[in-house]
Amino acid sequence: MRLMNTVWADSGGVHDDLRTAADVDAWLDAVGADRAGARTAAGELAAARGLRDAVRRLAAHLTQDSRAAYASGLTDVGQALSRLNAEAAALPAPRLTLREGRFERGAADGCSPVTAALAHVAARTVDLLGGPEADRLRACYAPGCVLYFVAGHHRRAWCSVACGNRVRAARHYQKVREHRSEASGHEG
Repeated sequence: MRLMNTVWADSGGVHDDLRTAADVDAWLDAVGADRAGARTAAGELAAARGLRDAVRRLAAHLTQDSRAAYASGLTDVGQALSRLNAEAAALPAPRLTLREGRFERGAADGCSPVTAALAHVAARTVDLLGGPEADRLRACYAPGCVLYFVAGHHRRAWCSVACGNRVRAARHYQKVREHRSEASGHEG
């Protein structure tokens, strides 16, 4: 979910939290991914953005979200699936190492910690979209919102209280406008 929502919107427009390699590093740190101090390389930035775009395209398909705001260059679901599966396949087999007298789980040699972290995110996405929570995935249709969320209740329609408030305020404004329009039509 958090990767999908690195594209977000506000009154200033649609924003992308993964513009630079440093942005990917910060995002991986924020989600608790172990990148072992490694910095994101240019190719890994492209991989992170491509994975995010694939996940957003698949979420749009699953939720029947026809908005263009999922901001993905991938229009074909098959391409998005291929991208997600390729990233998930990059997940290195775990291996056991001995460090300072203790066993530690680590990634196989030859795979950067950033690539391993992105592959782990891809594998968790496979679990989300192909698992029991997939039926609870929703697109938030509040004005200006482009986020996705997993609904904890079947009636939940917005990603946040703020989005729900925007929808209710828009409905109220529309009713007031209709009432004023009706009242001015009866006066004449």
